[in-house]
Amino acid sequence: MLKVPVLLSLSSSEGLVTEEKTYTQVVNAHGGLLGLEMEISDGQQFSLTNSKTGVARECSVVRTQPSPGGRGLLVAFQFATPSPDFWPIVFPPKDWQALESQVVIQENNHTVQN
Repeated sequence: MLKVPVLLSLSSSEGLVTEEKTYTQVVNAHGGLLGLEMEISDGQQFSLTNSKTGVARECSVVRTQPSPGGRGLLVAFQFATPSPDFWPIVFPPKDWQALESQVVIQENNHTVQN
């Protein structure tokens, strides 16, 4: 869970651009979840800009559902390509669990030798 200010830009087939400032609720290297007041549909493409860094990425809507508060939508989205650098966090490597296990083994071996 990470609250990041973002700007969602949606272009219509007529070339009109609609924008909404919002915040993420959940993020990962492949996308995230945010709340919106504007209407948006599953599969729709949009541009998402990180308001703190100015970095923009193309995204698509994976799923929408009514917001629990009854106002607006919760929108699950994915980046066109994985973008772990879009967020102000560092994601652990895929083999993180294996690395963690090696550290424990090395610590145990060090303890046994002493």
